[in-house]
Amino acid sequence: MTTRSSFPPLRTIAAVVLALALSGCATFSKDGGLDAVSAMTAERIGQDLRLPQAADTDPAGEELARLAHSPLSADDAVRIALLNNRGLRASLAALGVAEAELVQAGRMRNPSVGFSRLSGGGETEIERSVMFDLVGLLSIPIRRDIEARRFEGAKLAAATSAVRLAADTRKAWFNAVAAAQSASYAEQVREAAQASAELAARMAKVGNLSALDQAREQAFSAEALTQLARARHNATAARERLIRLMGLWGSQTAFQLPARLPELPNAPREPGNIEALAMQQRLDVQLAKRDAQATARALGLSQATGFVNVLDAGYANSSKSGAPRENGYEIELVLPLFDWGGARTAKAESIYMQSVHRAADTAITARSQVREAYSAYRTSYDVARHYRDEIVPLRKKISEETLLRYNGMLMSVFELLADARAQISGVNAAIEAQRDYWFADTDLQAAINGSGGATAGMAGAPATAAETAAEH
Repeated sequence: MTTRSSFPPLRTIAAVVLALALSGCATFSKDGGLDAVSAMTAERIGQDLRLPQAADTDPAGEELARLAHSPLSADDAVRIALLNNRGLRASLAALGVAEAELVQAGRMRNPSVGFSRLSGGGETEIERSVMFDLVGLLSIPIRRDIEARRFEGAKLAAATSAVRLAADTRKAWFNAVAAAQSASYAEQVREAAQASAELAARMAKVGNLSALDQAREQAFSAEALTQLARARHNATAARERLIRLMGLWGSQTAFQLPARLPELPNAPREPGNIEALAMQQRLDVQLAKRDAQATARALGLSQATGFVNVLDAGYANSSKSGAPRENGYEIELVLPLFDWGGARTAKAESIYMQSVHRAADTAITARSQVREAYSAYRTSYDVARHYRDEIVPLRKKISEETLLRYNGMLMSVFELLADARAQISGVNAAIEAQRDYWFADTDLQAAINGSGGATAGMAGAPATAAETAAEH
């Protein structure tokens, strides 16, 4: 429906409206939201985000060069991953998309220009018009508010990616150190098994050992060799996963790792009110809340524009041959004869309820995850401490007593070697228990501060070749 009238002052009004719209245009921020993401990340993991200022800089390489003369710590690995992981860079790029949407929401739709020329009967008629989107102009504050909330959500999502990367990197570091430590002990097992097999061959040659006992020692030596090969591969695979998370390649992969895992703390942390802390700190909970709030605002916009979503107004003039030019204004309104906007409103309401239920589900899941993570943390600590304070000292005492009996010629050399293998097996299990504790500690921190830790049920240590020696 189009209406026209002779109303010259509307040219001035349109110019004023346009000036106001242009003056309210949003602009891009200097940091692109990275400072807020860095602050949230530092609050949860103690390290901020620093991206290279120029494309030709290599901050990870510079950090590795600084650490070249000392083993890489877990915190060092996290720092390099935050600097260099390309997956995290991709997540941070989503900030630019969200900010662009925010800036776009603060800008009025470009005006449309109309021109027509009719001629006939010796006369020519020319019409000109400039149309502005009034609905878009009036809804700018609401749309900006919606996109601002989404921009805040994008910051939370980016911080979640950074915190998750930090947790994955820490676990990969602990796994790499433990795998290398286990490979070192597997080497000792192989050496002991090889020495036992050689001794058995010499004794069988002079008739002091049966063919059955010799075959047992040879079988154990062969099994120990395969266990060593698996342990070396596991160490390589664990190191490569750490390398991938840190985004390294080439000569950068030649970093050093400590020979041993960090020692257990003197006492485990107490649970306190970890559920309430998780509700305050967890980024996925905050993101779900903001998503529900943004959806609620979008529902308000859908209801406001459900009936009338096209309303254009602007300046128009017309000129005819031999007649003075006529000035006026033009209003274009889409009549809601077939579509009253009910479907759009119903869709928005359903999306809102979906986000509300998703936020409630996220909170319930977070509470459960943090309880489960603390149970795994405390159990892992108790198991690792039991190995450190009880099992390993007992193995050591048994080994010392066995050596005394061997020196007193009260037991054979094969019994001594079997006991040595059993002691190494206990040490390997202790390494795995210590690694599992640090896994559980990382998962607990993720369950409180990030988006949840991947906890799993406690399981016994897998059988090793050294444990097979007990059957010999």
